[in-house]
Amino acid sequence: MTEYHIWPGHPVAAEIKRIVREEITAAAGALSGADKADRDVAIHEVRKSLKKIRGVLRLMEPELGEIFKLENSLFRDIGRQLAPMRDAGAIVEAFDELRKRRRSELDGRLMTRIRHRLQARKALGEKQANVAEVMGNVMVALERSAARVRAWPLSRDGFGAIAEGLDDTLRSGEKAMARAKKRGKPEDYHDWRKRVKEHWYHTRLLKNVWDSAFEGYEKRLKDLERTLGDDHNLVVLADTLAGASEVFGSKAEVRSVVKAIGDTRKELSGRAFESGEEIYKEKSRHFTRRVRRLWNTWQKPPS
Repeated sequence: MTEYHIWPGHPVAAEIKRIVREEITAAAGALSGADKADRDVAIHEVRKSLKKIRGVLRLMEPELGEIFKLENSLFRDIGRQLAPMRDAGAIVEAFDELRKRRRSELDGRLMTRIRHRLQARKALGEKQANVAEVMGNVMVALERSAARVRAWPLSRDGFGAIAEGLDDTLRSGEKAMARAKKRGKPEDYHDWRKRVKEHWYHTRLLKNVWDSAFEGYEKRLKDLERTLGDDHNLVVLADTLAGASEVFGSKAEVRSVVKAIGDTRKELSGRAFESGEEIYKEKSRHFTRRVRRLWNTWQKPPS
């Protein structure tokens, strides 16, 4: 089990590298121990570790500079190799959640038929993708990345090592929410989700710093990220159904499901904006100062 948080009394640079190496090891271990029955779980765990690594990278971007761009791209590309398999599973999960939410509105037999066909598409996609080969390639890429992490040029210590990255990520999330509210495009919501996820990961890295008030803050971030994730999965589901409607049913049948998806997305967006307004009501610079005070208290040795 990884320790995705910075420990007091240790240099920040060393802690950052430790955390990333632990996530790489965890990801490789999930793949090496996976058989066909639990492959979906393994792929999900690997993608989570890769996102956590990219969250660390975003926090350290001001110090890493150009190396951030290189490493972020490399870890992103590793995750993209697994994305088709994970996305196919996420579509089925989104469909199951939609069916629970809209059970009284949608035809049960239609929903059963659509689910069977989504599962068949998932199985076919995995067969065509040669999942075992992809997983092997990902393991090799992870092993190579571990050696690079040791050479990352990180030297700053204390709260100054992370302050700028923490502030930048929170401000980026606020701007992303404003774009989503103004334009309402799916890609805007998805970009907002990524910024929220990064900030959530940063709060987890600093969990040893928090006082009780921040426990609720971290939970709101987690809930917002999950809400925006559900929205994204529904967008992908709607595109899948609309893009091959003849596979799933008549045009009228598919339209009824797509309409239910749209209604659900409206509910999710309302919930997301309500949470976002609460999270971003404090200016990023004030948030960063507050965390700095907690950090300094945390670092003081007991008298």
